[in-house]
Amino acid sequence: MGNFQHKYDPSILQRLPAIVKSYQLPDTQKAVIQILNSFLPFVGIWVAMYFLVDVSFWLVLPLAIVNAFFLVRIFIIQHDCGHQSFTASRKANNIIGAASSFLTFLPFRYWAKNHNYHHGHNGILGENRDLGDINTLTVEEFSELSRFGKIKYMIFRSAPVLFVLGPLFYIFYNNRFPIIRLKGWEVVNRSLLWNNILLLTIHSTLIFFLGWQAFLLVHFPILVAFGTIAIWFFYVQHQHETTYKQWKDKWDYILAAVQGSSYYKLPRLMHWLTGNIGYHHIHHLNPLVPNYQLARCHHENPVLDQVANKITFWQSLRCVFNKLWDEEQQRMISFREYFKRQKKG
Repeated sequence: MGNFQHKYDPSILQRLPAIVKSYQLPDTQKAVIQILNSFLPFVGIWVAMYFLVDVSFWLVLPLAIVNAFFLVRIFIIQHDCGHQSFTASRKANNIIGAASSFLTFLPFRYWAKNHNYHHGHNGILGENRDLGDINTLTVEEFSELSRFGKIKYMIFRSAPVLFVLGPLFYIFYNNRFPIIRLKGWEVVNRSLLWNNILLLTIHSTLIFFLGWQAFLLVHFPILVAFGTIAIWFFYVQHQHETTYKQWKDKWDYILAAVQGSSYYKLPRLMHWLTGNIGYHHIHHLNPLVPNYQLARCHHENPVLDQVANKITFWQSLRCVFNKLWDEEQQRMISFREYFKRQKKG
């Protein structure tokens, strides 16, 4: 992370979409393999957890964390289906995406609409900035809040709320009720009702046969861990110190992709477990590139590494302190830095 002035030569930026576009063709064989090596381990570990509940819940918890990563892989499949990039067939994408949603608890069409809005507005300051994104105030906006308003925002941006309570609220409230009332959302809002009915029917049936206590002790810990992992990755990918945020009249799609979306540089296994979503700058340059093509696209084109806003795991831990967007310095700052400035006057 650091100075981007030397990286963003306009002539290089304009080449990037064409480079990435050549990787957007779906591969049926890779898609099928990913379905098999995501769903089968998930179901197998889930069954093992179910039988271990009667032995010791402490044996269940570690498996819940492992299985949460396989649920992340299933979610990435759903995510790609929402972009219509996972397979070449729209019908297949819709079926696979809908099936995945009953495990992730994230309604397929409603979530996809929300997420695609994020892609078209990533980093834009102004109204609806929290739609498909984590609400981030500028230093000036935070300064204008009342004392109570500042406290509310500080609680919202605290780690326990963002990474534990927040994901649960997002799964069980934000994605269960049609709270988005924008024009053109009527159809997906109706689809949410049907998703809720089917979700309730499927899981009520499982509870009937397996027992509610066992089901709760198996699936709920997976969902908690899954939500924390998913929101952590999303946070690191867009809330890093030198991210990109701009008002609509000055916003640039390519800069929002390569500067506002990080390359989370992780071990190969971790990239595999998280569906290569760490190559987020490429994903935002072109969301039609399937997740199983992202790593190849990155490695075969050194320019994508050169322009990337790279973050290692240890660097990403510092992102927890990023709370406000400083428009003057064009970077995220902590509450501590903000109040230190205020004290100095």
